[in-house]
Amino acid sequence: MAGRKSRLTGRISIRPSRRKMTERQGPLSMAMHLSGAAATALLMSIAPAVAQETPPMTYPETRQTDIEETHFGVTVADPFRWLENDPRQDAEVAEWIEAQNAVSAPYLEGLAGRDVFQRRLTAMFDHETLTPPFERGGLYFFTRSGGLDNQAQLLVREGADGANRVLIDPNTWSEDGTVALAEWAVSGDGAFVAFAVQDGGSDWRTIRVIDVATGEMREDSVEWARFTTIAWHPDGSGFYYSRFPEPETGAAFSASVEGHAVYLHRLGTNQSEDRLIHAPTPGQALLHNVEVTPDGRYLIVYTSALTGGVAVTVTDLRAADPAPSAIVESHDDRWILLGNVGTQLVFATQMDAPRGRVVTIDLAEQEPEFSELIPERPDAVLREGGSLLVGNRILLSYTVDVQSHAELYRLDGTLDGPVALPGPGSTGIVRGRPGENEAFFAFTSYDAPLTVLRLDVAAHDTTVWADPEIAVDLDTIRVEPHFYMSEDGTRVPLFVVRRTDVDGPAPTMLNAYGGFGISMVPHFSPAALAWVEQGGVYAVANIRGGGEYGQAWHRAGRRANKQNVFDDFNAAGEYLIEQGITPSDGLAIHGESNGGLLIGAVVNQRPDLFAAALPGVGVLDMLRFDRFTGGATWVQEFGSPSVEEEFHTLLSYSPLHRIQDGVRYPAVLVTTADTDNRVVPAHSFKYAAALQAADIGNRPHLLRVEARAGHGAGKPTAMVIDEFSDMWAFAAHWTGLEVTETE
Repeated sequence: MAGRKSRLTGRISIRPSRRKMTERQGPLSMAMHLSGAAATALLMSIAPAVAQETPPMTYPETRQTDIEETHFGVTVADPFRWLENDPRQDAEVAEWIEAQNAVSAPYLEGLAGRDVFQRRLTAMFDHETLTPPFERGGLYFFTRSGGLDNQAQLLVREGADGANRVLIDPNTWSEDGTVALAEWAVSGDGAFVAFAVQDGGSDWRTIRVIDVATGEMREDSVEWARFTTIAWHPDGSGFYYSRFPEPETGAAFSASVEGHAVYLHRLGTNQSEDRLIHAPTPGQALLHNVEVTPDGRYLIVYTSALTGGVAVTVTDLRAADPAPSAIVESHDDRWILLGNVGTQLVFATQMDAPRGRVVTIDLAEQEPEFSELIPERPDAVLREGGSLLVGNRILLSYTVDVQSHAELYRLDGTLDGPVALPGPGSTGIVRGRPGENEAFFAFTSYDAPLTVLRLDVAAHDTTVWADPEIAVDLDTIRVEPHFYMSEDGTRVPLFVVRRTDVDGPAPTMLNAYGGFGISMVPHFSPAALAWVEQGGVYAVANIRGGGEYGQAWHRAGRRANKQNVFDDFNAAGEYLIEQGITPSDGLAIHGESNGGLLIGAVVNQRPDLFAAALPGVGVLDMLRFDRFTGGATWVQEFGSPSVEEEFHTLLSYSPLHRIQDGVRYPAVLVTTADTDNRVVPAHSFKYAAALQAADIGNRPHLLRVEARAGHGAGKPTAMVIDEFSDMWAFAAHWTGLEVTETE
């Protein structure tokens, strides 16, 4: 609820005073024997039909210290702070991780149904997926995932329908598949590709360059790029990118996010000669990304404080003395360039339009000002990521109740007509350029794998360019849009995915995100369908904090309004049970990153509502999140622990600090990776240790730590399948989902 503030005073520890709450009486049971903390767990799976407590688990012993700090009159204990140390430099932390995995791994491997999920996930991931191509110099560049390849390849064709040639295959870069192709960009003439290499899931990048004609690697190598885009100089002599100062030896994992800046690297030169283009702002944790307009005239720099908006700086590269000009100085609103026609730039923005509108600015004018071209619509939200200036039209993607509609507009802002889509779902990843009639974009939904559509702009005609085949009968799947009321009466969308023959209550996996203005639009997920195939329900709640209904929806779930996010999610769980979609003891929940924070918070607030919880790579220590790597940039989203009112708000829901002794908790499987330097694994380590130390019942509260997997991007397919096999088997056991072999 807006403006809600905690009234906590005095002393608080990570195990607060006992409070009475209704305990869930689910029909699940399990018998398990452990012969020591690091010994093999011996499971005897019992049909989950009788409600009873499980024998207590034996967890690795976790050393506790007497660290306490007082903030604004509140004393906070932090006995597991030593787990914040980098495990590659602290042997005790590394040994603790090994001991945790020695408990969780055999437990998960022994679960009934895990092997079935492993086989079905392998089959469902085993399909080719192409992304919409870039055309440069008559060549078409796109990525291809072969399905079970650990990493996607970069391919090139001569002509849109020519033969494929593998240009970059990151599957050859490492034996374990953990080195990935990240950001990439093609020079204007198609001669070179600059591409970023991601090692072990880290956010750090090394940028290299390949000659497209010969396939040979150039000597150029750029280090310490991070949170970067890549944009070629219009003459093809070099590229723009973003990086941080080189960290001190041994400090790369924990390096802060101050000093982010844009540089120009000229081909054939050493990185030390790269020219600073956009300087960092002293004392501010700002991120800068760069692009060049398709005609090569303008350099655009977006500066973000992670408030949901960006400032915009433009440089005319054709000017005799190119100088940057700030055309948007505030970070409050979203802006994205859709394209330009000469000196006229076309932007999508949420400035003075929370649901989005299109504006133009003519940089040839003496005092350029923005003017509205296409106004905000009251019934739809403009999706910047699915919009672009293509041909002599503006392609706009709108969402109405989280489902996409695509339309073409003339350059004068008048409607030219709709673009046909295969059905309800989402559009995105648009490729095309002003003056060229051909464009490509992606379409996907919960029951539709990512399909690439080719658009004839003049004819308003869409055809399929790439359409994968998958190992599941999609005719047996139905997607149901629902709406429910949150605690304060807000109407929230909810998508329910289940088999056509499943009508009664069935074990349910509920997912959400709720932060940073990121929308959870319909998308294809082999993992979701693997759960649904077994007769379960997969549900996605479009809670506040995201961007599903524009800027206001985001702001209603950030900072002092964060409790709305948790209320929305809990209301979704209650709705699923009340509507007979989910049994009262059959609700599992999962979320990652900010979604991991969501899962940790609601488990503390409503442990009676859930049978199993799967917080992944979560932000779980809300009093110290701003001290780790990129955490300083999240203050605009969460608030600052150093500001009294915001401290109390953060403490009121911080997953690490609100664990309730004396209350029966659901089964919890915490997942993270030792190389995640975005949401550092210390969040998960401390939270798991606190769960295991608390008096919260005998259901398992396990930690699963992946090696060299990072925050998720670039994670090898084999690791993804293994992780979901563990998660789904864990949730199936505790929700009562019966897992059977399928063809």
